[in-house]
Amino acid sequence: MNKAQLVEAIADKLGGRQQAADAVDAVLDAIVRAVVAGDRVSVTGFGSFEKVDRPARYARNPQTGERVRVKKTSVPRFRAGQGFKDLVAGTKKLPKGGEVSVKKAPKGSLSGGKATTKAAAKKATAKKTAVKKTTAAKKTTAAKTTAAKKTTAAKKATTAKKAAPAKKAATTTKAAAAKKATPAKKAAAVKKTAAAKKTAPAKKAAAVKAPARKTTARKTTAKKTAAKKK
Repeated sequence: MNKAQLVEAIADKLGGRQQAADAVDAVLDAIVRAVVAGDRVSVTGFGSFEKVDRPARYARNPQTGERVRVKKTSVPRFRAGQGFKDLVAGTKKLPKGGEVSVKKAPKGSLSGGKATTKAAAKKATAKKTAVKKTTAAKKTTAAKTTAAKKTTAAKKATTAKKAAPAKKAATTTKAAAAKKATPAKKAAAVKKTAAAKKTAPAKKAAAVKAPARKTTARKTTAKKTAAKKK
């Protein structure tokens, strides 16, 4: 069955051949435009039309058997619905008169897909808001950490400034104490030298007196020898 035969088959139901042709053209045009845009056209019980991307690959020429490089491309694909598959497989029988009994479309699907687009838009907005919230939370945490770092640095600087005068005062006090200690050290050294000078003559006198003791010892020995002779 070609397009003309399809139009003839549905002409009686649509009230004429022209109306049938317009209807077929409108349906096919809508399907093609949606698939080209990357949308998936799904008809419940019949099937779905979608766009599939094929990566670059190598193929063989069936006539020569030569290996050929095939570029990346996109192709349309049709997947039959379960009702259509069951009718073709014979598990279900076609009705003798009237339309083929396929599953009815769900509510909202006959309104041009606005419900699905609205749901997708809502999901997209929810995702965007979630991303914005996460980015805002990250920014706030980063700002808090930077503020904490700045405050700690300022505290360290203030403590260092406060400690600097104390250190200077300590050094000055140490220097003053050292200056005061130097005269005392000098006085102690002078006293030691004076005492050493005083003790030096006494030592010399003791050294001079020592020979006198020797002479007395000699006199006693002489007396002892004289007594023995008598």
